[in-house]
Amino acid sequence: MNDACFQLKGSAVSTVVLELYHYDSAADFADLLGDKVRQAPQFFQQSPVVISLEKLAEDQTPDFGAIVDICREFHLQPMALRGVPEPLIPAARETGLALVPSNTRNTELDMSPPAEPTDAQAAVVVKKVVEERLVSHPTKIITRPVRSGQQVYSEGDLVVLSQVSAGAEVLAGGDIHIYGALRGRALAGVNGDTGAKIFCQNLSAELVAIAGNFILSDSLQKKCWQESAYVCLEGENLQVHKLP
Repeated sequence: MNDACFQLKGSAVSTVVLELYHYDSAADFADLLGDKVRQAPQFFQQSPVVISLEKLAEDQTPDFGAIVDICREFHLQPMALRGVPEPLIPAARETGLALVPSNTRNTELDMSPPAEPTDAQAAVVVKKVVEERLVSHPTKIITRPVRSGQQVYSEGDLVVLSQVSAGAEVLAGGDIHIYGALRGRALAGVNGDTGAKIFCQNLSAELVAIAGNFILSDSLQKKCWQESAYVCLEGENLQVHKLP
């Protein structure tokens, strides 16, 4: 018998990422955030937020306390600060939020000629390449409607043979295929796959997102609303196209 009173598990949780480019004043930040939240108040209500400083201008010193307080005034729930520059870490820690590392990868390349591998090293490299190619995440297939309040996650592709109701959420590390109406939220490429796509027979979504870039229903209604469509990421912008 297990007497433990709790168990720690990993989980996929959708979060809003607030990317801070520059910070002039608390008043300006509050005005801009308020405008954005009023576009889809139900989506942002009590949503967990990661505040990202990865694209913040180097000469900027934001007021972390004011930013967190303003987010909470608009019913957002800041949970972490990401990519905080070294000089700003002491001030960031005063918020009590978790500090998580940047998502950006080091792109510096070593241009020196590689050393000739030994036979043993070559064998290890070959084995590693083969193993990596064999690793794949299976497609998850959902045959029933995804009802309001439900969340479905797949590490690979996700196929829903019915509808996704308003208030429901489907997430996938890869593509999402919905053979009914998409009325809730669909987030593909949640692990950063910018090549992921969303396909649906009836686009009536509250939100669609790929690799953290999202479009809300107000914007979707100006595109392929209530039509068969697919969503893809082109550059840093989501594009909605009608299915042929």
